[in-house]
Amino acid sequence: MVKVNKFIEQAVQQIKQSIDEKAILALSGGVDSSVAAVLSYRAIKELVIPIYVDTGLMRKGETKRIQEVFGYMNLQIIYAQDRFIDALRGLTEPEEKRKAVGETFIRVFEDEARKINARYLIQGTIYPDRIESEGGIKSHHNVGGLPSVIHFDKIIEPISTLYKDEVRDVARALELPEEISNRMPFPGPGLSVRIIGEVTRDKLDVVRKANAIVEEELLETFRPWQTLAALLGKGTGVKGDQRIHGWIIAVRAVESRDGMTARPMELTWEILRKIESRITGEIPTVARVVYDISPKPPATIEFE
Repeated sequence: MVKVNKFIEQAVQQIKQSIDEKAILALSGGVDSSVAAVLSYRAIKELVIPIYVDTGLMRKGETKRIQEVFGYMNLQIIYAQDRFIDALRGLTEPEEKRKAVGETFIRVFEDEARKINARYLIQGTIYPDRIESEGGIKSHHNVGGLPSVIHFDKIIEPISTLYKDEVRDVARALELPEEISNRMPFPGPGLSVRIIGEVTRDKLDVVRKANAIVEEELLETFRPWQTLAALLGKGTGVKGDQRIHGWIIAVRAVESRDGMTARPMELTWEILRKIESRITGEIPTVARVVYDISPKPPATIEFE
């Protein structure tokens, strides 16, 4: 286990030594990028420009919360929903989707960097991201999902040697709000990897609502390491005595230490029925709900 205070001191010094002019920081609001942001702000203050990109692939209410928590920094919010949807159009293969999102992120950051003459990019890559990308398990948008040509002089990754539980320890030592330090992991490609097949605005609307319901029902009471809803495809159902060909939503809740392995949570029948009732009742186009009991391995935590 990393010695937290020593790590913070060393990370701040390394950032100071690496950056002597403006740098942009990729901020998603998750614990990894949040820790990278606070470390960078301690090191170089106003030289770091955190940029949050509203991709249209985020959870419900995400952009507003980012503004509230990180408004004290030189936070920039970029609305790029159309750009990401266009990049994903027609793609169905998971790795192609991840790489399309990764490249679009980089191009957005490059565009913003040119506006302020920033030559450095800081991001919250952690050790499992690199293991899974380099091991061929899946391309993380900030590692294997990056394009081969990048117009930054340097990409700086101050927490790339840490596992998720270590990042959380650092977050607590930095006195980040508990909702950040204990926040569930959320994939860099966002809800695009919780949709099997092509990503569309309609599918995003459905899966965003389903994820919000699952989080509302499970986070406080069951405290999963990660929980989510994914859109699998369509199946036949009946609503109001009418046949529908509606969406199938898979619910997932797992326990884990660092995300490298995971166990499905044994949720009660009562809570599963409540989640099913809310999703099919509140989202008219959903026909059925299933619960994923696969551990990691052989499954991954996310569906793509």
